[in-house]
Amino acid sequence: MPRELLIQALSDALSQAQSAGDLPESPSPEVDLQTPRDPRHGDFSTSLAMVVASETGRPPREVADTLVRHLDLPEGLAESVNIAGPGFINFVLSPTWLRRLVRRVLEEGEDYGRSDTGRGQRLLLEFVSANPTGPIAVVQGRAGALGDALARLFERTGWIVSREYCVNDALNSTRVQRFAETLEARYLQQLGRQAAVPEDGYQGDYVIDMAEQLVAAEGDKYLGMARDERLAALTEYSLQKIVADQQRDMADFGVTFDTWFMESTLYDDDEVSQAVETLNAAGHTYEADGALWLKATAFGDEQDHVLIRKDGRPTYLAGDIAYHKNKFDRGFDRLIDIWGPDHQGHVRRTRAGVQAIGYDPSRFEILIHQIVRLFRGSEMVRMSKRAGDIVPLSGLIEDVGADAARFFFLMQSMESHLDFDLELAKKRAADNPVYYVQYAHARICSILREAADRGVSLPNISDADLDRLGEPDELALMRKLADLPHEVSEAAQRYEPHRMTRYARELAATFHGFYTNCRVLSDDTELTAARLALVQAALTVLRIVLTIIGVSAPEKM
Repeated sequence: MPRELLIQALSDALSQAQSAGDLPESPSPEVDLQTPRDPRHGDFSTSLAMVVASETGRPPREVADTLVRHLDLPEGLAESVNIAGPGFINFVLSPTWLRRLVRRVLEEGEDYGRSDTGRGQRLLLEFVSANPTGPIAVVQGRAGALGDALARLFERTGWIVSREYCVNDALNSTRVQRFAETLEARYLQQLGRQAAVPEDGYQGDYVIDMAEQLVAAEGDKYLGMARDERLAALTEYSLQKIVADQQRDMADFGVTFDTWFMESTLYDDDEVSQAVETLNAAGHTYEADGALWLKATAFGDEQDHVLIRKDGRPTYLAGDIAYHKNKFDRGFDRLIDIWGPDHQGHVRRTRAGVQAIGYDPSRFEILIHQIVRLFRGSEMVRMSKRAGDIVPLSGLIEDVGADAARFFFLMQSMESHLDFDLELAKKRAADNPVYYVQYAHARICSILREAADRGVSLPNISDADLDRLGEPDELALMRKLADLPHEVSEAAQRYEPHRMTRYARELAATFHGFYTNCRVLSDDTELTAARLALVQAALTVLRIVLTIIGVSAPEKM
């Protein structure tokens, strides 16, 4: 694609200029190619000459002249190359090359923009992974949108991706135990017995709902049991019920996991103790204060951490190390975890544990996403009064729809706090970004339907005379179509799925501008055929982007 071709040509020009003695040898800088804000400055611009000048002591414009002399661009790529200001090199793409790009989009179809960066390597992407103690929350829904979009980006760039949800159901989990105790209290209350919810239990009314359902289904079945037996039974019941609800919520959100991994299997199969034994054998542990500690400071952490408590129970860290060992042992080449903002403190210790147990830390990445706040206009709101402190994803989907929820979750980088405007997400107007993008798709479909109603056949790829395309808005649309492969590659490599919603909005705006100023169906049959080909290419690219972000592509609105 044009950006990559220009970067390679500039890199080659610098090497050739140095080899010829026209520029002194110096460290080869990374070629930075930008899109100028002012279209009059070209389609792309680079400050490479100024960077080289600062390293060699040469005047920037002299360096720019030298680079341009050695520049060997692919035939037909650039219409013009000029030097501006203190030494910027500006490029204007050739209309001929852009027209060839339209044919390429139509020929490749849904495969346009794919690459083989991953070379078939196996990637395990774990995300959401909520505790089995309540419904999927809105902030976890953001993780679902981010993880699923990243998975689709990696699949388009040559990786074999598996999506995984880890259910933290280990019976030594205090959260699982506390939930069972809370459900027990609510169950007993439903049967008219005196019972108090634990002080640190779960206050959401969804637990009352669960207790009501339990009584309706089982009556007083658990009343006569010994308490230990009753808590064990309620733990099993609540786990099955909550996990089923979480699976339903994720399906309603359009997120499908290849594996729902049960943390308890790590303990059932003795993998946690085996991982600790591996760390012991490698000399990465020590005993102090009656506990077993991981020498995390030897692997970049600021402090060491307990693996086995004084009472012999493994910590969350021990289980997490065993879990990541399990992932690598399943044959994955690379692991990516997406965690919520409350897990920031676990990053270093987990990375230290993975390295201590013998795996290359460069194969393991932890991404942290930030919180979500819901607003109606300027007022912050909660979606449900029956969920305690939980804002359920299911309520958001019911309110604004899965499409809007996914699009809005992806509009900002995961490192940024997200303010979600509920009223905007429901508007059927151009200031609602998801509506604006989907309307562009529907408008294209409307054009194609109108063409069919008029008896205008869609042109064959080889038949359309694309040389008829030369209006500024036509060229602008073609330039935007040319950006897709770079945007997909960058979004995957930088873990930035928000680039795709930004690109979708830019593409929609460019198409709407084209539609306003360029009549597609006219009495000029050759021009009509050429513009229909361009419209089809735009439709293809827009569908690709909507598929990546997991948003539907309606044909009518």
